[in-house]
Amino acid sequence: MSAPRAPQSRSPLEAAWRDRITRWRASGRNVRDFCRREGLSEPSFYSWRRTLAERDADAASDAPVFVPVHVRAGPTSPALEVVLRSGHVLRVPHGFDPEQLRRVVAALETPPC
Repeated sequence: MSAPRAPQSRSPLEAAWRDRITRWRASGRNVRDFCRREGLSEPSFYSWRRTLAERDADAASDAPVFVPVHVRAGPTSPALEVVLRSGHVLRVPHGFDPEQLRRVVAALETPPC
């Protein structure tokens, strides 16, 4: 499995700072030495490192979340059991109407006004 990729840069300045921070990590140097050798401001380095980490965290939180599915068989079990993020549990019988299920899920997952 490959490492997660950083989101595409939003500007040339961001791309330059992503490159600098990547090179700093690979250098094995402390921030002060790296910045001195590169002619960079330490406060700018720390500020960009924090900003990019926050942007990456925000991008990661937008990723879809997959949940485990458990299939149970039995004469009285529903055809499908769906546990929604809200905590609602739908037990769907055999022969259900998929469009009706979509409407019910959408209604339960829509945040209240």
